[in-house]
Amino acid sequence: MAHGVTWLPTFMPVATQAAIKGLTYQQMEELGVTLILNNTYHLNLRPGMKVIQEAGGAHKFQGWRKNLLTDSGGFQLVSLSKFTKITEEGALFASPFTGEPTLLTPEESMSIQHTIGADIIMQLDDVVPSLTTGPRVEEAMWRSVRWLDRCIAQHKKTGQQHQNLFAIIQGGLNEELRRICLNEMVKRKDSVAGYAIGGLSGGEAKGPRYSMGIGFAEDLLVCIALGVDMADCVFPTRTARFGVALTRKGAVNLHSRNALDLKKYRYDMDVIEEDCPCPTCRVKTSKAFLHHNIGIETAAAHALTQHNVVFQARLMGDVRDAILKDEFPIFLKNFFKTYYDDFKSYPRWIVNALRSVSVDLLEEDLSYSILDEEGVKWDRAAK
Repeated sequence: MAHGVTWLPTFMPVATQAAIKGLTYQQMEELGVTLILNNTYHLNLRPGMKVIQEAGGAHKFQGWRKNLLTDSGGFQLVSLSKFTKITEEGALFASPFTGEPTLLTPEESMSIQHTIGADIIMQLDDVVPSLTTGPRVEEAMWRSVRWLDRCIAQHKKTGQQHQNLFAIIQGGLNEELRRICLNEMVKRKDSVAGYAIGGLSGGEAKGPRYSMGIGFAEDLLVCIALGVDMADCVFPTRTARFGVALTRKGAVNLHSRNALDLKKYRYDMDVIEEDCPCPTCRVKTSKAFLHHNIGIETAAAHALTQHNVVFQARLMGDVRDAILKDEFPIFLKNFFKTYYDDFKSYPRWIVNALRSVSVDLLEEDLSYSILDEEGVKWDRAAK
């Protein structure tokens, strides 16, 4: 892309307000991150497009030299639904800051993203919560198709050549509506550079087509196995601020006030992960130090943020290596064996999702019991 190469699959840290919480952009580059996400809705409200335009685009405004993706503002139709009214023309927002009404149309979404200057820009789509049923789901799906056509027309009229427009597939949890939407949007393949899986990650069960807006390692790996190339989430940076470190053996809550954890981490002089190349582990920052300072000193949150960002980037790098070596199924089996302590407590949704692409995590043990979504044990032999 215009600001360098981004290898896929990749995880995008989220800079909602044009800033990664806890890290500078110089540090982000040094950690090897090449693609981040900015939020169109929030940047349009504050600081506003006049400021972004005066700066020469969001890259210069925030001092980010690598690739940038912007959402369309459509997700806020759900997250800020009490402030929003949807019409065929667009989404009428009441600003949560001032109460001032703002109409976000497909054309306006494109114009805002053109001003921001992102390398990947998203169509405005009509988003409904994933558990919504009835005619509203189909209405939103067809409106998203119509809005894509308006976004394509506006992008061709005023967009920059380097900006890659993505369509967003809608249809709720209705597979037939998803299929119709996908077929309609593939018809526009000469006008779009990629497809996002929209309207999920909002409460639905984690079945075989669970998709973007995700940050858990297990979710990322399953999605990649099902064909997803890109994912974004605030999870690694937000969870760091709460004292949680991401590891190959699961998350470690260093801020826990459980009596056993207090005793364990108070004297734990080991690093988070011995083989981790992040600056925090590289300089031998102990879990005892992080445990002592979480919630007290920003240095601890900063150190954990560096570790978590590197954890995600390193995980994606290992996935790419495994794919290139044609060893991804083996990688998945080894990862989950470590992550869940050797077949213990494998969630059923993970097993079923990976089986749908011919990866059987339990083929080595035909009788092992695992937990389903409700925590109920079931036997692999019974499938």
